[in-house]
Amino acid sequence: VQLQASGGGLVQTGGSLRLSCAASGRTFSRYTMAWFRQAPGKEREFVAAIEMTGGSTWYAESVKGRYTISRDNAKNTVSLQMNSLKPEDTAVYYCAAKAPSFKSVFAVTAYNYWGQGTQVTVSS
Repeated sequence: VQLQASGGGLVQTGGSLRLSCAASGRTFSRYTMAWFRQAPGKEREFVAAIEMTGGSTWYAESVKGRYTISRDNAKNTVSLQMNSLKPEDTAVYYCAAKAPSFKSVFAVTAYNYWGQGTQVTVSS
């Protein structure tokens, strides 16, 4: 699976952005998809995930109520709608794909494939 993230940019505090991740391959619907982010000098952290059919989602506490993850298995895409953005949301955002396993959706090490990252900068 190859992943291509897009949609990052510069936005003011309180603004919105929508990230998209396009996946190659015919087995997209078998993967749990997620977004992680990494700010300068910090470790990569979990943001949101969505299971194969879209029936279950998970969010980091810091983004609950502001971010929404969704997927379209017919188009092999996963999106992250980010509202009410804050300066602390500034980071490189990565999409990732996790094959079925018992590993936690919150763990970086659970994911098998990663996109190249897209920069999100929120100005104060």
